[in-house]
Amino acid sequence: MLKTSTKEKIIKEFATHKEDTGSPEVQIALLTKEINELVKHLKKHPKDFHSRRGLLGMVSKRRKLLAYLKEKSPSRYQKLVKKLDL
Repeated sequence: MLKTSTKEKIIKEFATHKEDTGSPEVQIALLTKEINELVKHLKKHPKDFHSRRGLLGMVSKRRKLLAYLKEKSPSRYQKLVKKLDL
């Protein structure tokens, strides 16, 4: 679970306009941060299968959002992938 201040920083960094909180770029960036945090947790706790299932759901959702963005705007997709190092 990300802290509110961390979420706000990510939203400001990836927002496409002033009040943007739901664009694909923001959603993908937030999911990426959560995925990275959960991977760290799972390295410490390898038998936490409930968290592993949540991780798989997040990865799936991020993959779908990336596919959507790639189809709708390839330039924004390329920029985001480069920025997030995916």
